[in-house]
Amino acid sequence: MRALLNTAPSASQYSSDQLATYTDTVDYPGQHEALPNKSQTNSIEGGNADLRHYLARLVCRSSCFTRSLHALRDAVKLFVYAWNRCQLYHRAHPKYPAHVFKFAYP
Repeated sequence: MRALLNTAPSASQYSSDQLATYTDTVDYPGQHEALPNKSQTNSIEGGNADLRHYLARLVCRSSCFTRSLHALRDAVKLFVYAWNRCQLYHRAHPKYPAHVFKFAYP
C-alpha cells in the first residue's frame, strides 16, 4: 500500500471505509475521514463497474488477462479517452445514442 501511495498525487481530503490500513498509511496534512458506510463511493464504484464491463481483462475469473502492465495501461487509457468523448457527446446530444466503441478513434 505504501508503494502505491508514494506514486499517487496528494489530496487535501481522503475518504475511505473504516479499514485500519487506510488510517495508518494516509499522509498528512491531508484530512482522512473514515465513513461509516459507502454512501460517498457510488461514483467510484460506478466507474469501476464500467471498466469491468468494457474491459474483459479486468473481470475476475476471466480467461482474458493481461500479461503486460504496459498493455493494461494502454487499454485503460484508450477506454478512458473513448469514455470521456462518449460522455461529452451524450451531454451535447442526449436524444441520440452514444456507444463507447464509436469514440475510440479521433
